[in-house]
Amino acid sequence: MKIAIDGPAGVGKTSVGRALAEVFGCRFISTGSMYRVVAVAFDRGMALDGVRIDVSDDGRFLLNGEDITDLLHTPEYDEKSSQVATRPAVRSRLVELQRELAARNDVVMEGRDIGTVVLPDADVKLFLQASPAIRADRRLKQRGAGDREATLKEIRRRDRRDKGRAVAPLKPARDATIIDTDRKTLVEVISVASNLVREQLGKRCHGG
Repeated sequence: MKIAIDGPAGVGKTSVGRALAEVFGCRFISTGSMYRVVAVAFDRGMALDGVRIDVSDDGRFLLNGEDITDLLHTPEYDEKSSQVATRPAVRSRLVELQRELAARNDVVMEGRDIGTVVLPDADVKLFLQASPAIRADRRLKQRGAGDREATLKEIRRRDRRDKGRAVAPLKPARDATIIDTDRKTLVEVISVASNLVREQLGKRCHGG
């Protein structure tokens, strides 16, 4: 089983993806975290061909065997991961690794281009969206502190970069179901997404 979740920064893909993975017995893969791992590697002076990324059964990220998960989710690596994602060589290597993970496991995989590029044959494709202001508020809540105006500017800057990049720009797959999360709680979004997955899998099982 392959479930693809795409959407912009701060929309709640990770929370929804983790919940779906638990409900449907899949392995959860956050591809954004993989780009953060590469950003850490580059900060340490490592070359791309020397970077090895593993994802443990409980979702921890290993850089050449070292668990660096706790270093990844900071404003610094929010920005740096978006920058390294524009490099064709980085994207090519990580897409290869992401497809290998999906080939070996039932997965819920979230990112920016899962349904369009990484797993175009996914069984279910979801695209989450929300306004920049709502996403900024959610990001601040996630971090527990921060400047709202700076966070909103950061969100809008990442949106421009993600939508405007030449390689795999952020956009819904043609066969993705779009979920607007602006006026929904996380529990409501998870419920909607779970029902959509059940519906889509049911159609496939019955040849629909």
